[in-house]
Amino acid sequence: MTNFGYTMMCEQSRPDQLVRDLRQAEEAGFDFSVISDHYQPWLESQGHSGYAWSILGAAAQATERIGLMTYVTCPILRYHPAVVAQKAATVQILSGNRFRLGLGAGENLNEHVVGRRWPTVGVRHRMLVEAVDIIAALFDERGGGSVNYRGEYFDLESARLWDLPDDRVPIGIAVSGRDSCRLAGAKADVMVAVEPKAELVEMFEQAGGAGKPKVGQIAIAYDPDRDAAIERAHEQFRWFGLGWKVNADLPNPDSFEAATQFVTPEQVASALSCGPDVEAHVEAVRPFVEAGFTEVALVQIGAEHQAQFIRWAEQELLPALRSL
Repeated sequence: MTNFGYTMMCEQSRPDQLVRDLRQAEEAGFDFSVISDHYQPWLESQGHSGYAWSILGAAAQATERIGLMTYVTCPILRYHPAVVAQKAATVQILSGNRFRLGLGAGENLNEHVVGRRWPTVGVRHRMLVEAVDIIAALFDERGGGSVNYRGEYFDLESARLWDLPDDRVPIGIAVSGRDSCRLAGAKADVMVAVEPKAELVEMFEQAGGAGKPKVGQIAIAYDPDRDAAIERAHEQFRWFGLGWKVNADLPNPDSFEAATQFVTPEQVASALSCGPDVEAHVEAVRPFVEAGFTEVALVQIGAEHQAQFIRWAEQELLPALRSL
């Protein structure tokens, strides 16, 4: 049976509102939650980008049951992997072992701000391998010793996590092709993907991921007025169709504005499920279920429409999705 989650979209809501929305989502029966970790929004119209790790700490205290997960954190430039490990262990303790650490190779949008050169994709993936090894080593050192590491991109010197949770933090890795599936299958506890491709699931399982959770994510725009939903999706999410190779390399919101200036509302409506039709949203999610994903997180587009969406999801959407 597939579980369905709620997305705290840092780029479209204030930090305090994200926590309030998550508390309502927990009460509505969402199975888990994920949070984006951005320094900037994709488009200026989204208008926010709070610090995900502070929000996670507040969310851990404001909720009781719902799972928490980064979707995803990049541990190669803006953060050193040792700091990511410390943050993840802390959130796991604060949440009572409800946290999973989703990792990925990141986007220029968020990482160039620290003034380091944005690496090519091959270099980013090699950096991610080292980062995952460092984080895992710190999670696994429970004998009171320290961890040392000398890599091509990262060094770690006499590091130790002084506060480790009772349950080791599960590590998720974002995948998009064969190499990342091979990495995730070998080193991750969870597969993360935004495309409902059965071949990603198959490659992950063949590489060692059989029986492990597979978490997908899909954006929708619920609104009683379909035209209003399409307008909102076009205003805030038209970047979504650019594809990951483009999204990973553009540096600023104005770059995404320029890249999407000719995208029409009709094109957005054909790519994203918009409006009040429950069955249309169910059909949009169905490919993830049929591809073998065990969990799917929903993104509701539009900060001011979260409460309305959550009430509707509790009464209509979640029961319909669970019938899948």
